[in-house]
Amino acid sequence: MKITDQFRFVRQNMKKNKTRVFMTILATAMGCAFLIVLASVGFGLQKSLVKDLMEQRIVTSIDVFGKEIDKGEFQQLTDKDVKAFEKIENVKAVTRRKQLMQQANYQIGDYQTHAETIVTHIPSEVKSGFELSKGSLPSNKDEVVVGYDFVKELALKSADAKDLYNEKGQIREKYKYNEDLIGKKVDLVISNFENNQEVTKTFQVTVVGVAKKPTKKWVYDKNVFISDEILREIEAFTGTPRGMIKDSYYEETQKSASTGNEYDQVKIYAKNMEAVKGITEKLEAEKFATYSVMNELNQINLVFNIIKAGLIFIGTIAILIASIGIYNTMTMAVTERAPDIGIMKAIGANPKTIKNIFLLESSYIGLIGALIGTIVSYGISIGVNYALPLVLERFFEESIPNGFLFSYIPWSLPVICFVICYLVTILSGIRPAKRATQVDVLRAMRREV
Repeated sequence: MKITDQFRFVRQNMKKNKTRVFMTILATAMGCAFLIVLASVGFGLQKSLVKDLMEQRIVTSIDVFGKEIDKGEFQQLTDKDVKAFEKIENVKAVTRRKQLMQQANYQIGDYQTHAETIVTHIPSEVKSGFELSKGSLPSNKDEVVVGYDFVKELALKSADAKDLYNEKGQIREKYKYNEDLIGKKVDLVISNFENNQEVTKTFQVTVVGVAKKPTKKWVYDKNVFISDEILREIEAFTGTPRGMIKDSYYEETQKSASTGNEYDQVKIYAKNMEAVKGITEKLEAEKFATYSVMNELNQINLVFNIIKAGLIFIGTIAILIASIGIYNTMTMAVTERAPDIGIMKAIGANPKTIKNIFLLESSYIGLIGALIGTIVSYGISIGVNYALPLVLERFFEESIPNGFLFSYIPWSLPVICFVICYLVTILSGIRPAKRATQVDVLRAMRREV
């Protein structure tokens, strides 16, 4: 019997028992939809979390904290280390920063704010992707670049501290500095203690650029980037590395303080994501302490892979339950078609052909159910992603980040479902199909199977 004839025979027999076959397909479709939708939650949360993580940090960056010189003891990085990093294959840029060890006071006219002050190597920052929202990069020692949110923190010196901020924790409009900072002279006021008395010195700098707005709403950038020359002048005034204040804690903290030649923060930027692992392995082999977002991604992916495997396993149970219906349907089919089986055997049909017909029918039911279940699961996934944020916002007053996915169905998930469903339906049909080959011709003609 040709394969086309076998298909025709299967379809004709399925039409004779439409209701039973339909209910079996429905049960299989529900099992497949349950498996896909359940597993899609794991895929969706993983995709959203990884996306959020990659937006927060540059995925090609590697933080280098220091070099281990003894067990558990690390030394800070110097220019020698930075130059060695720049020679590593596939390194795009190496940024290095020094941080002022006090919160400097910045004043412009009647307005002031405190901000973190940083010395950096501007060409390396630009090479790594640092951008300005307006203005230009500094070219003289007295020129500075400020963070995007720096101007938002400039407030009137005479403002009442109790009335300065509104309910959202923002400076009230009437106290804000509302002019453009580009080209403005700003006073950088540094503090120190001499003979238990606080003394200050003012360094005048010019704002020439404003950094680009951070990609995440919760990131607040009010840093100020000054030149290395200004930092040396500050150190000359304070008499301490990084402008540390000589207060009562100075003697204790200076033991672990930088000498002035080391960097507080060093980042290596790889040319592409694939190069991160190789660079990290090379650095770790040379006993440098490193961290990359790729390490975090690997851990997250491992956890979610375990979760997805568990969800697929739970979903498979639903398909196994549906397989009981398939087994029942095929067993009934063998009983009802005993005369047909007897006739086929009487005219010389190969037992293998009879077996294949019943296996074909069971797989037919399973694959149609899997197809319907997949279509339904895509509809459910789209509905969940649309409706759930509205429900959370309306009833729980929780806002969901844009682009967040509760459910995501990759192409591999329906493939996994089809494979599982096909294997289960074949296993469900083997016993009835084998029984069909064992039907006695004479008894079959008398319907005594």
